[in-house]
Amino acid sequence: MTPGAHTMAIDRIRESVLRAEDLGRVFPTRAGNVTGCAGINLEIFAGELVVVRGASGAGKSTLLRLLGGLDSPTSGAVWVNGVPFAGLSEEQIVKLRRDDLGFIFQDFGLIPVLTAAQNVSLPLRMTETDAAARDARVAEVLELVGLTDHAAQLPDELSGGQQQRVGIARALAVPPSILIADEPTAQLDAANATIVMDLLLRLVRTEGIAVVVATHDPDLADRADRVIELHDGRIVARPGRRSA
Repeated sequence: MTPGAHTMAIDRIRESVLRAEDLGRVFPTRAGNVTGCAGINLEIFAGELVVVRGASGAGKSTLLRLLGGLDSPTSGAVWVNGVPFAGLSEEQIVKLRRDDLGFIFQDFGLIPVLTAAQNVSLPLRMTETDAAARDARVAEVLELVGLTDHAAQLPDELSGGQQQRVGIARALAVPPSILIADEPTAQLDAANATIVMDLLLRLVRTEGIAVVVATHDPDLADRADRVIELHDGRIVARPGRRSA
């Protein structure tokens, strides 16, 4: 091995998949400006689970929307796999989100008239994946989340935990390097919340996906690699990455 090659390999492994620099978002209102986020500096690496915590209104959802390119910052910038959102056209931002990011929402976000399999297939249809490959990938991710036997069911025929797992399968349909989840267990009972937490951790540990989760769930925070505390849109505590 050439001198320095090992160090270079480690640097490549540790290269951040998601990075924010001096990230800020201000919302103008009739009563004056409201700060959603301010001065956020953050790096997320492949194969780690990062939990974002804070009281309601602390800026968790705002931060996740900025990191995922669903909203534009007032200041600072976000890079996804080295590509900055700044300067991209709306079409390019949509493509970057589609190819590199997966989103999991608190309210599941499923289309009620489509079956579980049809909901999961939507991102693949957007990428114009051919039918055979699309069906194979849908079957693969439904098996991954343990819902093979529920592929033909509509959302209202599924439990809340099953609906959230359909949402996770949909987020995985076009294989992402980063999953962004906003309160994914908030509407679930303890048993289903544990199932979803276990699934997210398995994706981190076995698939090498970076997962960023906003949550009030202390159990999920206890299992994270890092916990970021937000207060009034600012990071107030950021413990170091835990050892494996």
